[in-house]
Amino acid sequence: MSRHKVTVVGAGNVGATTAQRIAEAGLADVVLVDIVEGLPQGKALDLAEAGPVVGHDARVIGTNDYADTAGSDIIVVTSGLARQPGMSRDDLLAKNAGIVRSVVEQAARHSPEAILIVVTNPLDAMCHVALKASGFPRERVLGMAGVLDSARFRTFIAAELGVSVEDTHAFVLGGHGDTMVPLSRYSTVAGVPITELLSPDRVTALEERTANGGAEVVALLKTGSAFYAPAASTFEMVESILRDRKRVLPCAVLLNGEFGVDGLFVGVPVVLGSGGLERVFEIRLTAAERVAFDRSVDAVRELVAKLPS
Repeated sequence: MSRHKVTVVGAGNVGATTAQRIAEAGLADVVLVDIVEGLPQGKALDLAEAGPVVGHDARVIGTNDYADTAGSDIIVVTSGLARQPGMSRDDLLAKNAGIVRSVVEQAARHSPEAILIVVTNPLDAMCHVALKASGFPRERVLGMAGVLDSARFRTFIAAELGVSVEDTHAFVLGGHGDTMVPLSRYSTVAGVPITELLSPDRVTALEERTANGGAEVVALLKTGSAFYAPAASTFEMVESILRDRKRVLPCAVLLNGEFGVDGLFVGVPVVLGSGGLERVFEIRLTAAERVAFDRSVDAVRELVAKLPS
């Protein structure tokens, strides 16, 4: 039985940390690709040399040549410019669209059956770029945002209530950005909605902190953006796909009429298995949630309209 193969495009902090998690879990062999000569090779060698200590036999190789990525089961796209303080996600749009188009075209050509997981921001718009550049069906183009946003929400809920993060579940819909919609009545501690456990103003404060979670880290770091939690979140998606676990995770997927949205990538709960997106979990929204969700969808639509054609 041959091992799974995962290509991670972009050997920066998010890419390298994702490669580390996949290798250390013994989940797949990993190919780290980057345009910078020596960077992926050096990080891959360093990761490989941790293998004897950590106790895994996954192969980790670094390359500047997409031929080495051939036959990948999953391609994770992290390449692009990270947000700098004061920079909006929109500022990144044109620059990262060009990068994502180029890397996806190359990677998809060598692994035509792969599943794409897009991590580059602005996330929802980059998924559109990846879909077009790859020519893949919608089931095989996914965006990583909701898992991260939910993880942040769960972290804040657990801290607020003094409980284990394992007993917190969070539900986040919509675009990855300031308009995301944390659904508090579906966010629970041991099955109890947080709206029953916290005052409305505390709930609102946690929702707002979640929506600005990425910016909070950027402001503290000053020279970069979050990578531990994004890498862990990407790993959770990779693992659900490779092990066919059918996890229900919030991901950005192309909606075809679900939630009343057509032809846009928006974060919704989906079942992730060996085929990628297996189904969308559709839920009924209250009037207020629908207004917030539609506002988020409009923000995504505006971004996509600004994409260089």
